[in-house]
Amino acid sequence: MSVTYLPSQSRKKQDVPLPYTASPWKLLWADILLFLRSLWSLPGIILPLTPWNSGALDELYPSKENLWDIVVHVLLAIYQLIFLLSLPVLFILAFPALGIRIYMAVALTLNWVVCRFALNGSARILQSQVPVEHRPEHDREHWIFINGVGAGHHWLQSNLDRLAYTFGRNITGVHNPTMGIIFDVIECLIQRNFSYATSDVRVAYAIIKEDLLNPKYKKVILILHSQGGVEGGLVIDWLLDEMPRELLQNLEVYTFGNAANHFNNPFKTLSQAHRNVEAAGETPQVNPAAIATKTIRRIEHYANSKDFVSVWGILNFADIPNRYMGRVFVRPGSGHQFIQHHLDTMFTLGEDMKTLDTNEFMEMEVGIPLDELHRLKADGTGTGDSVDHHDIDFPYEEVNADVPLLQSDGSIRRKMKVKELSRLWLYRNGASPMDGS
Repeated sequence: MSVTYLPSQSRKKQDVPLPYTASPWKLLWADILLFLRSLWSLPGIILPLTPWNSGALDELYPSKENLWDIVVHVLLAIYQLIFLLSLPVLFILAFPALGIRIYMAVALTLNWVVCRFALNGSARILQSQVPVEHRPEHDREHWIFINGVGAGHHWLQSNLDRLAYTFGRNITGVHNPTMGIIFDVIECLIQRNFSYATSDVRVAYAIIKEDLLNPKYKKVILILHSQGGVEGGLVIDWLLDEMPRELLQNLEVYTFGNAANHFNNPFKTLSQAHRNVEAAGETPQVNPAAIATKTIRRIEHYANSKDFVSVWGILNFADIPNRYMGRVFVRPGSGHQFIQHHLDTMFTLGEDMKTLDTNEFMEMEVGIPLDELHRLKADGTGTGDSVDHHDIDFPYEEVNADVPLLQSDGSIRRKMKVKELSRLWLYRNGASPMDGS
């Protein structure tokens, strides 16, 4: 089997309209239809049920805490379905408007109370709790995670601890609290189509903006899962509006099972930067290294091909020009759970809770489009054997350092492995990419 690879859209026309800016009501209707068309992949949210490579950290592992969360979610789903189906019945039977309002208020309040005390807890910011080996270079980084649909306090903490084991760093989690699966999906629809920022989006934005402005940090790593991709996309939209481009170069974004309908990352060429400066009546003094890449230099998306959320999200939108920026790796298979179906298959742990140096996904071959290969060769690899991460003419590092692009006979390689293209892979077990950044 091979991985489907969509290279970063780095040279698309600037005047292509962005469909996600259309009427929110039209977008909502289209989203509902897309939801229905994607129902074939609904079992892919929880399947396969095994194995549990990370033990009790896996969401479906039969631990006491996991079983509690699952039972509460099942009961909430039944409760919410009955509530939603009852609303049209009340209107058809012409119940008094005041009575319907009271009924809705009581039902929604009860749902909030159950979620607050049975799943979410009160903490909005969490930290990974497992020990990691401290390295001085890690003091210059801040790793942030936003969870997806259905994650209460326990599952978010498991996500953070699994990330800490995987990448050997302390991880900060911004809790996207669950209101139950059905209500979470409704919230996702509102966020996607109305660009509505909930309180956790605002909290994440404040943290990331503060980190980017803090000279202490040279890297801010944002990891997103599921609905967290929608929220992270909104945060990025705000950052692109307000933050200096030089600071946004320090941001790296990695998503899993992304539910967002867009992911922005504008690109400016050297000539455009010169024109902008000249239009202001100033002498162009442009640092080429600062403008030869996209605003956010590194964005990667990881998805499972039969995961309902990915089918409804990233896999439906990634091919639209200027819609979904960043490299996309599509693993053949199903599953939406962050640890069990993404990290366990893509960043597998050994018995010592260290990330293995190889796994089936990372060894899978990726077919690179021929035009991409010619661009790679033209952008600094024509005579050398590997990509130089400092090459200012290379708009986005498509392959990792020291990976040969030429075969022994001088022809361009048409196949590469995922691990040769994945930048996130280079961070495993506390390591860092050797690019000087």
